[in-house]
Amino acid sequence: MRNILIIAIALVCTLNTQAQNKTVPSVDLKDMNGKVINSSDFHNDGKPYVINFWATWCGPCKRELNNIAEVYEDWQDETGVKLYAISIDDARRSRQVKPYVDASGWEYEVLLDENSDFRRAMNVSNPPYTFLVDGNGKIVYQHISYTEGDEDELYEKIKALTN
Repeated sequence: MRNILIIAIALVCTLNTQAQNKTVPSVDLKDMNGKVINSSDFHNDGKPYVINFWATWCGPCKRELNNIAEVYEDWQDETGVKLYAISIDDARRSRQVKPYVDASGWEYEVLLDENSDFRRAMNVSNPPYTFLVDGNGKIVYQHISYTEGDEDELYEKIKALTN
């Protein structure tokens, strides 16, 4: 049991170390109106931003983004953070994204990665998968999966970048 714990800690440390100093790759995505947006154009005027990979078929993804939606306005007021919610629904299922987002009232920039090109470029295995990017465009943190309260840890990381 102790060995499993040590391996798990080493894996988390490795993932966070690998995230350090990487930048966001250049991949074309679409917004919900079909306009092409390149991920290299992601910015937030020198403030941090979050990239969250999700899907309409992923319960933990929706819970995470719905929980963040409840506090997102406060996060923006306090830190200026921006969130890009990247749907990895395929072309057939992506028609469900806009109705879901509209019904949920999300204020995020929601983009579609129908061919999973961005997902592959970011080395995302399964959603939800969250990246925090600092004001200089460097990925400084990543998190796999979702458990209630993970949004609090993410917010602490965001605040540390803005202080």
